[in-house]
Amino acid sequence: MAAPRPQQQPQGNNNANPQIGGGGGSGMGQQHDEMPRPQQYTIPGILHYIQHEWARFEMERAHWEVERAELQARIAFLQGERKGQENLKNDLVRRIKMLEYALKQERAKYHKLKYGTELNQGEVKMPSFESDTKDTEVPAVPQNSQLTWKQGRQLLRQYLQEVGYTDTILDVRSQRVRSLLGLSGSEQNGSVGNEGLASDLPDDPDTEEALKEFDFLVNSEDGEGAGEARSSGDGTEWGKRISENSLAAESKLIDPLPFPSGGGKSFIMGSDDVLESVLGLGDLADLTVSNDDADYSYDVTNKDTFRKTWNPKYTLRSHFDGVRALAFHPVEPVLVTVSEDNTLKLWNLQKTVPAKKSASFDVEPIYTFRAHVGPVLSLAMTSSGQQCYSGGIDHTIQCWNIPSSNVDPYDTYDPSVLAGTWLGHTDAVWGLAYSGIKNRLLSCSADGTVKLWNPQEKNPCIGTYNAEKEHGIPTAVDFNGCDPAHMVASFNTGNAVIYDLETSQTAVVFAGQGETLLAANHINKVVSHPTLPVTITAHEDRNIKFFDNKSGKVIHAMVAHLDAVTSLAVDPNGIYLMSGSHDCSIRLWNLDSKTCVQEITAHRKKSDESIYDVAFHPSKAYIASAGADALAKVFV
Repeated sequence: MAAPRPQQQPQGNNNANPQIGGGGGSGMGQQHDEMPRPQQYTIPGILHYIQHEWARFEMERAHWEVERAELQARIAFLQGERKGQENLKNDLVRRIKMLEYALKQERAKYHKLKYGTELNQGEVKMPSFESDTKDTEVPAVPQNSQLTWKQGRQLLRQYLQEVGYTDTILDVRSQRVRSLLGLSGSEQNGSVGNEGLASDLPDDPDTEEALKEFDFLVNSEDGEGAGEARSSGDGTEWGKRISENSLAAESKLIDPLPFPSGGGKSFIMGSDDVLESVLGLGDLADLTVSNDDADYSYDVTNKDTFRKTWNPKYTLRSHFDGVRALAFHPVEPVLVTVSEDNTLKLWNLQKTVPAKKSASFDVEPIYTFRAHVGPVLSLAMTSSGQQCYSGGIDHTIQCWNIPSSNVDPYDTYDPSVLAGTWLGHTDAVWGLAYSGIKNRLLSCSADGTVKLWNPQEKNPCIGTYNAEKEHGIPTAVDFNGCDPAHMVASFNTGNAVIYDLETSQTAVVFAGQGETLLAANHINKVVSHPTLPVTITAHEDRNIKFFDNKSGKVIHAMVAHLDAVTSLAVDPNGIYLMSGSHDCSIRLWNLDSKTCVQEITAHRKKSDESIYDVAFHPSKAYIASAGADALAKVFV
């Protein structure tokens, strides 16, 4: 602010000497233009700089803390490894001494039996191990190691020849032992000798694989250097696991964390909402979650980026014919399947056996339900998980009490499992649906009717719909998710109808395209969205259609598979739709964008048919499929 003053003074005194005043003013002006202005410091700028430097300091401190934790973990690991190697060495020395003692005793006994005289092999003393435990810091190789080694080899060769080992085997074994112990041809010649020995050994993949288990013995006589070499193999991975927990704690200060697939798994695998609240989805949005025990919950705001990828884990093998339907227990890892082999089977996913040539598990049934005369076609589980209902080609609906998930498969027959048989239909029962709100069961049959049942009443059938077959033959039924006083039924004509259960009147008709063939119009499955007024249908012509329950109009229609769509299931949160088809695939759809987010090839074809049913577990991260190949598969 003081710089302009010299210019103003000559202007105020123009009469004194204009030339000097003017010249002086212009000269000072040139100097002022050439001088750089001092940088203006502001309070916000200073605070920003301090905050930036503090954040940088905190980040460096966090990095240092993490590095220190890694080094401490490495030190602890190496100390434990060294102690373990010393204990192993002491144990092996004890075993060798005991074997020598036993061999001398056996040799003396053999000599006495054969020759009748005592064998003179010096004084045979029971080995003492007190000195081994007193001082673990003794050098691994004694002073006369060269002599001891040669004597030991000669003695070992003599012992092995006595039990029938040939020289050829001995040579291979000695090279292998020496390579394991890190000893070269000149007994202590370092890595060059090791490479020479390794090149002489036979290239046997099985042997090589087995010897990898003994990598920790390599260079075991080289002291501390060997410990460092070993740590690069064994210690780093363990160190990573320790450090990941530290990294997670500092996640807000450090750059996005690259979690390895194995190390930090236990930390990552909480439920999605816990992850979001602790870390925020930002850096973990592309993470694939895979955990059997994780709660099956969704992040509705960012569902696509945090989508679960399903992988096959359990194969249910026991049925002798196609598996027509399946249903999960509400809370336990248990499910029931029904089959064309006339039976239902109960499965506990926690009772598995490893499958041959596969990472998946085979599951054996823990109970088999027998009452139907002919194939079983449909199934419904109650909301308590204590009962289930099955419909068959024999026109009957069987009511079952489900045994405990820990039932012994070899227990004697319990007649109380079959709770009752309902007679009302006059043809095959193709579909069942259960609602826990009023404890009601719906059934649809090839006889053209849809029936409503109350299990509590003596005459359980309390309503019949489509008695005159006005809409065709029903193929599937479901309760309305938004309004339990309504239900929806699909028909082979391509129509789907919402009925009012209280008045037995038709509420809405979703009309099929009348100009197309009936066979192409055929609806195989209908489901109601659990929270939205939407009905979804699966068609023989490979389409899936979405209808508005209010207006009865089609919201969206799409060709979803390469063959007939046979089954549908909506996840408990109403975010994903799963479809199964005779093209052998299961497809997972985002209900918001109507896009396929995953395709799984699940079953093989049998007589041009493949997948009959799909299901979500109500509360756990399981999905399942039932196929014509007599298998049911569970994915996690």
